Amino acid sequence: SRPIAFAHLQKSWFSSHALLGNKNIILMGPPGAGKTTVGRIVGQKLDCPVIDIDDDVLETTWNMSVSEKLQDVGNEQFLEEEGKALLKFSASGSVISLTGSNPMHAAGMQHVKKNGIVVYLDVPTAVIMSRLKSVKVDRIVGLGPAASLKDVLQFRKQFYKKWYDVRVLCGGSMAAEVVAEKVLDAVKRYQNSELETYVSTRSDRSGRNAQKDSCKYFSDVVIEGLAPDGGLFVPESGLPKFTAEEWQSLIEATYAERAQVMLERCIHPADVPASKLREIIGIAYGENFTCSKIAPVRHLTGNQFLLELFHGPTASFKDFALQMMPHLFAYCIPRSCNYLVLVATSGDTGSAVLDGFSRLHDTDKQRIAVMSFFPEEGVSPIQKSQMIGCQKENAWSIGVKSDFDFCQTAIKQIFTNSDYTGFLTVEYGTALTAANSINWARLLPQVVYHASAYLDLVHQGIVAFGSPVDVCIPTGNFGNILAALYAKNMGIPIRKCICASNENNVLTDFIRTGMYDLRERKLVPTLSPAVDILKSSNLERYLHLVADGDGQLVTQLYNQLENQGHFQLRKDLLEKLQQDLVAGWCSEEDCLAAIHSVYSTTGYILDTHTAVAKVVADRLQDRTCPIIISSTAHYSKFAPAILRALRITEIKQNPLSQLHLLSSYSPLPPVHWGLLETLKKNENEDHRVCAADLSMLMSCIETLIQNHFM
Repeated sequence: SRPIAFAHLQKSWFSSHALLGNKNIILMGPPGAGKTTVGRIVGQKLDCPVIDIDDDVLETTWNMSVSEKLQDVGNEQFLEEEGKALLKFSASGSVISLTGSNPMHAAGMQHVKKNGIVVYLDVPTAVIMSRLKSVKVDRIVGLGPAASLKDVLQFRKQFYKKWYDVRVLCGGSMAAEVVAEKVLDAVKRYQNSELETYVSTRSDRSGRNAQKDSCKYFSDVVIEGLAPDGGLFVPESGLPKFTAEEWQSLIEATYAERAQVMLERCIHPADVPASKLREIIGIAYGENFTCSKIAPVRHLTGNQFLLELFHGPTASFKDFALQMMPHLFAYCIPRSCNYLVLVATSGDTGSAVLDGFSRLHDTDKQRIAVMSFFPEEGVSPIQKSQMIGCQKENAWSIGVKSDFDFCQTAIKQIFTNSDYTGFLTVEYGTALTAANSINWARLLPQVVYHASAYLDLVHQGIVAFGSPVDVCIPTGNFGNILAALYAKNMGIPIRKCICASNENNVLTDFIRTGMYDLRERKLVPTLSPAVDILKSSNLERYLHLVADGDGQLVTQLYNQLENQGHFQLRKDLLEKLQQDLVAGWCSEEDCLAAIHSVYSTTGYILDTHTAVAKVVADRLQDRTCPIIISSTAHYSKFAPAILRALRITEIKQNPLSQLHLLSSYSPLPPVHWGLLETLKKNENEDHRVCAADLSMLMSCIETLIQNHFM
């Protein structure tokens, strides 16, 4: 169920271009955004009154023009006078165009916002500058007399961002008529939250229509993680599409701004309002990342570029979702229940999920805890030390004497065991949920960095917007590459997604042949443990997408995989899949050779997973367009393999000593400071180890619930 504070959004006051009741549509934005013109068009379409604050309120109240008043009283007093006039103003059932400076007066804005939806016309600063110049405006209210027009426009953005309910991206050449239609669409979406529902990848279409009362919304899928039928949640209507002009308006934006715009369109404000989303994004992508660009794109060689996804606190791409997801989760869950988050990890997820949930506010930590299960002998020594070091009062690591596939399957079985989950709820007031990439809130933030990487290449002049790129991604559980496919669906011009596997190359075979075959396959431990996976969970979401939402087909394929160990994709679906995906794999020898070769020629050190992708990219790219290789982890996490690849013979057993040795080579990029700090602080920490037995895992869960929540 959705957060209570936003239940009022369910009440429909606007439908099919008819404005009902006493609400207003309030247009807000910088001078030159087109608020007055757009307001008139929206008013005509709705056949309702249109009020321009400048002309209809301020000038009639003051009996003088706005420019005369400004000259008369000066900047600061002008804002105060303008705010007072707004406080005395009231209207209902109208379209209101604010002045560019109204949002700078808090009390005035609170007053008008009470009775309407504030729509932010978000126009790129360069476009506004050009428009103001054409009408010979070179000064606007805000900051001191020495500030430039550009500085004042940037300064004002913080006020616009504070007040809006919905945002409309307005490109430079967008006609006012088009903007007006977008305003109406945005308002309709705002109040029609019931349209944005989620379904299981295994749900029957006919059954869905008969069960509208059991609709799932974003808040529900964040809390529940896995669908009750064993499938994964996906948005019923797919992800929103951005126009080329909308994408281009984000070229100059920061990473956090791009995340805000994209996620606002993917998460309904009835679930998480824009203001809360901004707060969460600010926490997630703030000082805990070591690079201000968050996900920088670096030229490697030729037409190859690296998307560096390791600048977060635990040095892997998992931080992008797991610095954000815990805060979304804490916001969405009801206050009446405790939650235990279960996660299976092949290496990087464990420390990222433990770190993310341990950064919650203290009050949230009392009701939300996390348990990470990892293969005791299936992760690198540094990864294990890091997971143990990331344990906090609400975050625990459990080593399991088996492989990742056992851990992941065990968690799925625990979730679908209604007797056990019911017992935990009744006995301990505790519900279980998942934080693996099967949780939709884990996947969604990853879409942002694939879009951002392309926009960065456009910003750097490497490609013109609209020209294609390929992406190559080391792939195990299929989440990261699925996020790239979703970015493509949303309008980013990605041509091919190259799926790079290590010797556990079940995905390579599947993408080439359509046969997903686990028979006779044993998991091979490799130097790239995060992709040592045979059962790729998120592949199910992609198959649901290529099968046009045919949940019955997905159910049939996964039942066959469960019962017989294999399935064959239909020829037409395989052809569709191969339009998006190509695949290759890399041996251990080639992985180490690539690390050595890249370091010798560029001085840059790839981690083992990125090296797998580099090898596959070299083989499969056709060099007709740039290729972005996802650098998914910092090499520091895999120091023994890196030292071996660089042919450094003096390898010590202690993870901390290994990092110091690597650091002595002054490598690019430098050794990850967050990892060094974690290892320094927690050399003597310990963790629980559990046998590969489902009932033992369940007993372990119960013990930790008793210790933390009771």
